[in-house]
Amino acid sequence: MEFQNIYFLGIGGIGMSALARYFLHEGKSVAGYDRTESSLTDALAAEGAAIHYEDDVRLIPAAFLDPERTMVVYTPAVPHDHSEYRYFVDRGFRVEKRSQMLGHLAAGKYVMAVAGTHGKTTTSTLVAWLNRGLTGGGSAFLGGLSKNFGGNLVLGDGKRLAVEADEFDRSFLRLYPDVAVVTSADADHLDIYGTHEAVKEAFSQFVGQIREGGSLIIKQGVDIRIDNPRITVYRYAYDTPCDFYACDIRLTEGGRYRFGIVTPDGTIADCTLGVPGWVNIENAVAAVASVWCAARAEGTALDRDRLREALASFSGVKRRFDFYLNTPQQVYMDDYAHHPRELAATLASVKGMFPGRRVTALFQPHLYTRTRDLYREFAEALSQADEAVLLPIYPAREEPIPGIESEIIAERITVPCRIVPREALAETVAAMDTDVVISFGAGNIDACCEAIAEKLRRKQESNR
Repeated sequence: MEFQNIYFLGIGGIGMSALARYFLHEGKSVAGYDRTESSLTDALAAEGAAIHYEDDVRLIPAAFLDPERTMVVYTPAVPHDHSEYRYFVDRGFRVEKRSQMLGHLAAGKYVMAVAGTHGKTTTSTLVAWLNRGLTGGGSAFLGGLSKNFGGNLVLGDGKRLAVEADEFDRSFLRLYPDVAVVTSADADHLDIYGTHEAVKEAFSQFVGQIREGGSLIIKQGVDIRIDNPRITVYRYAYDTPCDFYACDIRLTEGGRYRFGIVTPDGTIADCTLGVPGWVNIENAVAAVASVWCAARAEGTALDRDRLREALASFSGVKRRFDFYLNTPQQVYMDDYAHHPRELAATLASVKGMFPGRRVTALFQPHLYTRTRDLYREFAEALSQADEAVLLPIYPAREEPIPGIESEIIAERITVPCRIVPREALAETVAAMDTDVVISFGAGNIDACCEAIAEKLRRKQESNR
């Protein structure tokens, strides 16, 4: 790339921070703005990025004010009236969305893209880990912090590139994958799309961009139009017979499973996954299907022993089935789920892992628009728990909508439920009679995790 300086608007986002780390690795000068300081921005600053947290053109480093030397990358969450964004646009800088930049970096790679309104982060991270286990290489831009790789950027040898293909603002339409996974196409981001049909149409367009000779791996039951005669279509499922699915599933200690994976080449028996939950078996099936297609495109077959080793050593993604405490007396885990389908799937998975135990769900709704559109579905999902605690809505980029508050979810939940401020959450949980506790949300509820875990540990020790 001809630009020496790369400036990021929204540098602390999970996808943006991976791009920033990539350019730091490439020897570029990196700077940027974000609304709030975080562990991601702290890590980038430690690696050499110049970051500030006020929308103020005067804070942009002088070296980044030359349009001949500086390119600007922004996240769609940055509004177009943002003063720094306007400064760069009005002065003729090259300004691109994160998804456009990702499309540039994917050129010349064998792109393995994972899309879906939920499930894509764990699945794409699994694809990256399986690539490493099977080939010793492969790169990835991930939408979460991989525990195996220690971050959200993977740099490795070979042409394989695993990417999380984000449907927000139709960003994934900048990608032209060789193999694509579609985990789901539920109603979400309706503030962007307007209708569920528009969401599904965007996924259909994404599928239409799979390169000739490529493959689509789509979850059984996902209903979108597939109009790409140049590709091979495979279906996958948890345990419903189709092209790829799990069989002979057995629950083992700590909520983990042993299972086989049925493929078009036969069954890969006696697999174990390093993370618990039946929903992660489904994610693993999709990831295995993806690397199976990559091997097929390369004219090779999967090394089954290496595949088993990679599955067993997968450590997961931070904030996806992230256990802080797991004992016979007390379990506490945190999960990024912020859509009703994700909540329902995770709660069902946890109840399957810990049969007969009492489940408490802690949930911070994310976005006023999502709450407005899906509050009934949120209430139905949370009613699978034995009790629920809600936080006020995390607004992110949005202004409040009159009448849209956590109360409209709470009043429809059919199990005991209360609403508490975030700063009181740890104390509230500590005072409750808890067994299995799960915190959910894409906002800042994760800032409470350590405090909740510490209080539950102390309570467990005092009860011995």
